[in-house]
Amino acid sequence: MKKSKRIKQLQRQLYRKQLSNQRKPKFRRPESWRYKRLNTGWRRPKGIDSMIRKREKNQPAMPRIGYRTPRNLRDYHPSGLREVLVHNLPELEGLHPKTHAVRIAHQVGDRKRLAIIERADDLGLRVLNPQLKSEIRELLDLPTEELE
Repeated sequence: MKKSKRIKQLQRQLYRKQLSNQRKPKFRRPESWRYKRLNTGWRRPKGIDSMIRKREKNQPAMPRIGYRTPRNLRDYHPSGLREVLVHNLPELEGLHPKTHAVRIAHQVGDRKRLAIIERADDLGLRVLNPQLKSEIRELLDLPTEELE
C-alpha cells in the first residue's frame, strides 16, 4: 500500500474514532447524581437488585469491551501522530518527526524537561506538553509545596 494511501486511511479511521467517542456515553457511577458524597467516577454496581447491573431498559450504560478503541488506533494523538512517553534524552533518539509526537512524563523535573524540549526541537519533534512545572505554578498561583 502506498504511503499517501495509508495516511489517508489512518486519517479516515481517526475521524471515525472521534465520531464514535462523541457517541460513547459518559460512564458515571450509579446514584452519583443522587448523592453529593459519591464521586462521578465509574464503579461497577454490585447490588442484587441493581437495575443498571441487570442492564434494564432506560438505565445508564455500563462499560463493555465493545466501546474500546480499535487496536490499530490506540496511542494516536488526534493530530494523527503516535504519542510516545519520554522520561529522558536517550528515549528521543530513533523517533521520526512525521510519525511521532512526544509527551514528557509527569515525574520529569524542570531541568531535564527543558533539555528534552530543546533536543526535541533540534530533531523536529512535536512536544505535546512543553510547559515547565514552574510556569504551571505561576499560572495557578500556588506555593511550591501544594503542587507536588
